[in-house]
Amino acid sequence: MNILLVGGSGFLGRELAQKASAIGHGVTATFATRPVDIPGIRWLPMDLRRSEEITSTLGEAQPDVVINAAYRKADWATTADGAIDLAMAATQHGSRLVHVSSDAVFSGADVRYDESAMPDPVTPYGAAKAAAETAIRQFAPTAVIARTSLIIGRGDSVHEVLTHDLVSGRENGVLFTDVVRCPVHVADLARAILELTTSDHAGVCHLAGPDAVSRHELGVLIAGRDGSDASTLAVGRHADTRSPGALDVRLDSTRTQRTLRTELRGARDFLQRAR
Repeated sequence: MNILLVGGSGFLGRELAQKASAIGHGVTATFATRPVDIPGIRWLPMDLRRSEEITSTLGEAQPDVVINAAYRKADWATTADGAIDLAMAATQHGSRLVHVSSDAVFSGADVRYDESAMPDPVTPYGAAKAAAETAIRQFAPTAVIARTSLIIGRGDSVHEVLTHDLVSGRENGVLFTDVVRCPVHVADLARAILELTTSDHAGVCHLAGPDAVSRHELGVLIAGRDGSDASTLAVGRHADTRSPGALDVRLDSTRTQRTLRTELRGARDFLQRAR
């Protein structure tokens, strides 16, 4: 199967590229700034903000499946408009689409959200992701919209790097005790997304871990896994900052998990096992 991986140089994109190539798929990955040195991957430059580049890349790659793992939090043109243009182009090309979305589409007012929950974002990034979801469901009804949560890796995710910097004193800051999410390991997430590419799924799927943990608890787990002193991690409450943002958002992935062979492990599981 030929896969076009949009956002292949990102954290999730790199994992997807490696795993897809390892199981025998032909992978063409796009990059905005620079490619990554991954054996067996064909790299093409593409800017989602330029519709003509989307069209030419699809024509060159001739993909059976398009996976969109690209995003820029502060850029509506990429996260919303670009994702919509990509979905329309993939549909016209006859390619299956798997679009990676986020729990940022929810406000936290209901706390627990299954696949039937309607987006109610409270941040610009969440609004951009929700706009992309809405349009994709209209223009590409057979596409998969895969919502996920905080993505953790082997020490190199944003959340792990921040924890390391806070423990070492390279950064000053706090980890919130009132911001709760359902983290997922990048390897589990990549396997699940690749499984969805060859399935008959359509519409919204949730790909998050079963453990709901606060940002602070997640930092403690990461520090414990890595042998660092978690007692140095300062605590705070997002509610006291008066900044916009959802507090407790728990993606319920039960329905999707029943249909997958891939196990989506919880943070307490994969971080303790690694330790």
